[in-house]
Amino acid sequence: MYEQSFRAHREMSAVTDYFSGETYSYYGFAKEIAKLHILFDEAGIKPKDKIALVGRNTPRWCTVYIATITYGAVIVPILQDFTSNDIQHIVNHSESRLLFLTDSFWDGLDEDAMPELEAVMSLTDYHVIFERNGDKMSKCINSMTENYRKRYPRGFTVDDIKYADVPNDQVILLNYTSGTTGYSKGVMLTCNNLTGNVAWMSGIADKNGDLYFHKGCRTLSFLPLAHAFGCTVDFLEPLAVGGHITLLGRIPTPKILLEAIQKVQPGLICAVPMILEKIYRKQIMPLLEKGPLSIAMKLPLVNEVVFAQIKKKLLSSFGGNLRLFVVGGAPMNKETEAFLMKIHFPFTVGYGMTECGPLISVTPISEEFKQSSCGRIIKENLEVRIDSPDKQNIAGEILVRGEHVMKGYYKNEKDTAASIDSDGWLHTGDMGTIDDDGTLYIRGRCKTMILTSTGQNIYPEEIEDKLNNMPLVLESLVLEHGGKLYGLVVPDFETCEKEGIDKETLKATMDENLKTLNAQVAAYERLVSLTVYPSEFEKTPKKSIKRYLYNVSKLGIE
Repeated sequence: MYEQSFRAHREMSAVTDYFSGETYSYYGFAKEIAKLHILFDEAGIKPKDKIALVGRNTPRWCTVYIATITYGAVIVPILQDFTSNDIQHIVNHSESRLLFLTDSFWDGLDEDAMPELEAVMSLTDYHVIFERNGDKMSKCINSMTENYRKRYPRGFTVDDIKYADVPNDQVILLNYTSGTTGYSKGVMLTCNNLTGNVAWMSGIADKNGDLYFHKGCRTLSFLPLAHAFGCTVDFLEPLAVGGHITLLGRIPTPKILLEAIQKVQPGLICAVPMILEKIYRKQIMPLLEKGPLSIAMKLPLVNEVVFAQIKKKLLSSFGGNLRLFVVGGAPMNKETEAFLMKIHFPFTVGYGMTECGPLISVTPISEEFKQSSCGRIIKENLEVRIDSPDKQNIAGEILVRGEHVMKGYYKNEKDTAASIDSDGWLHTGDMGTIDDDGTLYIRGRCKTMILTSTGQNIYPEEIEDKLNNMPLVLESLVLEHGGKLYGLVVPDFETCEKEGIDKETLKATMDENLKTLNAQVAAYERLVSLTVYPSEFEKTPKKSIKRYLYNVSKLGIE
């Protein structure tokens, strides 16, 4: 796939660093890959050997990733949010022989804590930061021009873009996820797992039959490429079809992100729901609640004009070329989603997990997306069933089988057996229902579901979704203790400070929120209290709240 793409699009731009402007054409990208293959040869890297990679999204990060898998080795991308101890653990557990990193990460690492690691290279210019035995790698880097000319005496041509033959069932990616259980597991993804995802995306089109990913398409990558969602959709897919990827190498401020979107003008944007939710809560809700627009909204027919204006403004803020906004990685707030559907904003919500590399369901045409769902099952590649006597009405665990499903967890037979049963079904740990047309609805996690003494199933995520849209609530957790439910709320301190809201007023607002919430939910879902938490909840690198850190007894909640 990449041989063909690099050859066919050799004169086109492949990747660009937004901040530095550094750009590789497809031909230049292939040349950089060829140089790394020489380095791997010198290092004695063999097929299936592991190469670890940690750092911000840059053209060289991308080069190391593709160079590793096209060499036949296994890439081990590490999220840059991981601690030094986590990085060292992953390097050791994966048995990585080489480590490429952004220079600043090395300051917190200890080479003695990674005894099997042979060398560390900088993602700035590939210079050797550390080498365990001798200086073979340093010499190779210093004589790269000479070695390159020896390998390609007549110059590097498109015919030299030839990569290792890797069996479809061979592992090429070890993706470590912290999950929400407190420890990392190495997800083994094969050549076929990734190819299944990329091949499916290459064929998705809008209602007019125009492909979303095509030669010359523009992608703005601001999700971490070490995570499955960002890597597959923003990087692996565009690179396979001749797209141009612009990398925002560090987590952007809202201002920088919107400026970059205006400059790049992407046709498709992939993001977590937080971005759309913040825009809705900070920019749209104030317009609808105060001033002339709030009055116009109450007038029949006029409100449709208002909706059209808001949609136009939103599309303009996203560069004016947006055809689809794909939301993934977390549930979408229901009120935000309902409003976006009301104004016919072109968005869709998908569902996936690292163990599926990541895609499980998505509806690629926004007009066909069903509210509160996470899209249609990718039926070409996957089977999905609900472990329930009534898949449409009674939530059960979502089970997945097909070519996206991982090979297992690296060196972890116990968790592999617990996740993939003898019939090949991956137990996702998510609870949901499914329509006859394959549209999937998520209710919550198996582990977070609360079973009452009367046999009622409570999904705390559904209560939190309502709570998160109430005044001055930034985020929340619903906790169970002694058969009762308690709410933990992180206030929107920025708004409190801006509007001069003191502690008494904040408490009164939360008391009112509790009354409003309890009037909206079933009797068995009502909360005893709402307690203010002083800081944002601790989260995993993919921004899931680490629920296991919070419990009623430890927090002293009454």
